[in-house]
Amino acid sequence: MTVLAVMPGKKPVKMELEGSLESMQAFVGGTIQAIYPFDDPVAIVCNEEGKLMGLECNRALRDETGAIYDILCGPFFVCGLGEEDFASLSGTQMETYYKLFEHPELFLSIGGTVITVPI
Repeated sequence: MTVLAVMPGKKPVKMELEGSLESMQAFVGGTIQAIYPFDDPVAIVCNEEGKLMGLECNRALRDETGAIYDILCGPFFVCGLGEEDFASLSGTQMETYYKLFEHPELFLSIGGTVITVPI
């Protein structure tokens, strides 16, 4: 399946990933977790224990006002949703999520507030 792979500190890349559980776990470095933060039929697949394992902060998820509500740690990929499984992203989806995650972020905690700076 064609996915958008997002590594900490790097621009996203279009990538072919085998749809097996083993290949997805190998990419994220452990047990996978799928999250669905967008109205679009896509999933973000990340390491379920990325924060607990101390994986490097990767990208922030923001609400409609731009406020950070979560931080994805470690590598993750964005994929489409099929009838019963993950699927390839469409060209439009690839472009949309590339633009969303295009710029790597540096995370800073100032007075208990987390801010990001594009790298």
